Amino acid sequence: MIEKRQFYINGAWVDAIDGTDHQVIDPSTEEPCAVIALGGQADTDAAVAAAKAALPGWMATPPAERIACVERLLEVYNRRAEEMSQAMSLEMGAPIDMARSGQTGAGSWHLQNFIDAAKAFDFEAPLNDHSPEDRIIHEAVGVAALITPWNWPMNQVTLKVGAAAVAGCTMVLKPSEESPLNAILFAEMMDEAGFPAGVFNLVNGDGAGVGSQLSAHPDVDMVSFTGSTRAGKLISKAAADTLKRVHLELGGKGANLIFADSDDKAVTRGVRHMMENTGQSCNAPSRMMVEAPIYDRVVTEAAEVAQATKVGPASEPGRHIGPVVNAVQWDKIQDLIQTGIDEGARLVAGGPGRPEGLNRGFYVRPTVFADVTPDMTIAREEIFGPVLSIMKFETEEEGVRIANDTPYGLTNYVQTGDGARRNRLARQLRSGMVQMNGKSRSAGSPFGGMKQSGNGREGGHWGIADFLEVKAVSGWAAE
Repeated sequence: MIEKRQFYINGAWVDAIDGTDHQVIDPSTEEPCAVIALGGQADTDAAVAAAKAALPGWMATPPAERIACVERLLEVYNRRAEEMSQAMSLEMGAPIDMARSGQTGAGSWHLQNFIDAAKAFDFEAPLNDHSPEDRIIHEAVGVAALITPWNWPMNQVTLKVGAAAVAGCTMVLKPSEESPLNAILFAEMMDEAGFPAGVFNLVNGDGAGVGSQLSAHPDVDMVSFTGSTRAGKLISKAAADTLKRVHLELGGKGANLIFADSDDKAVTRGVRHMMENTGQSCNAPSRMMVEAPIYDRVVTEAAEVAQATKVGPASEPGRHIGPVVNAVQWDKIQDLIQTGIDEGARLVAGGPGRPEGLNRGFYVRPTVFADVTPDMTIAREEIFGPVLSIMKFETEEEGVRIANDTPYGLTNYVQTGDGARRNRLARQLRSGMVQMNGKSRSAGSPFGGMKQSGNGREGGHWGIADFLEVKAVSGWAAE
């Protein structure tokens, strides 16, 4: 049993003041794999006080020196990548090969991109060529509370810490109590990289405890949160009394519009993307919307891809998918699969219960529903599991209308060989991101949503800007 009860505050590992034990469960076995402490108000206050005390010095540190710290962090991160992969595989169920490439790889990718973006960022610059005595200064928002989820742990930790660090913010990180081991390891890396004491602090806790305390804390200037829309609303309300900045990256119900002229790999690509990380991605293409002439073929093909998707323990190598993170998620997914059946959707792959041969662990059968209509629960709620809903549309206009008929607006997808149509749809789809024909977004592209998928952007110079205030200065003296 791994025991990690300490927090990282003011450059040192310290015992919890208000700590209570919490077991971390291995979702592949349903057995405890670690014990951590969940902090209380005194722990939160200590971490915030350390960040507040370190803020003036870190803000005044030249950007080049802050960037150099992140460069050292990336070196440590890459050297200890296998430890990170093993931690995430154990605690949140990512198959080890995927943990190495996707989960751990996301962290190094984002850190490098922030290094590149920060080197090109004008933290101080003239207003314009005609106003030499007017200066625009970008300075840190202040103390930032970073609240991260269990599904893509290092992806989200590095998106927040990397941006906040180069911006000059000091930080308190509260990772998910479901997957805390990776964040504890990351804190060790921050320490090894030589960040000054108090710049980065880690307190474990749950949302109702440390999460709420950070959101309402008068000495926290900004909350950057990734998680559910429900929790995002609670954080916004808690933060309102102090008018702190709130950045939210929340849920999604992505539409994947497949037209008759799409390429031969569009359906397979869409199903595999949906099943990646066992469906536990906010940007998953969970609504496959198919143009009527190819609907029947797509349903058959999608069912075959899902049926061929293997499920197994996170510790085993291979391209299978692992378990979902915990019993609560497993029960929720099972209820929604049953609701899909009860509301009349046609089950063409998977279904309730565990996959054959797996009677322990939070495993879900890769599931595909056809003939889903926009009013059905599975078409409207974020399932956060390997469950795909296939819907039919007759015209491009109908496809756009159904795609936009959701409270979410994170990522939508388009598959068509018609370039003019792609561009039209990119403008009409109400989401922060639109990915077309399987082409991934490039380095430095911003990640974030509209509507109830949140606000703000992560990644590249947009991600750095979210942790900065803009100060306008007149009468600037020539230097």
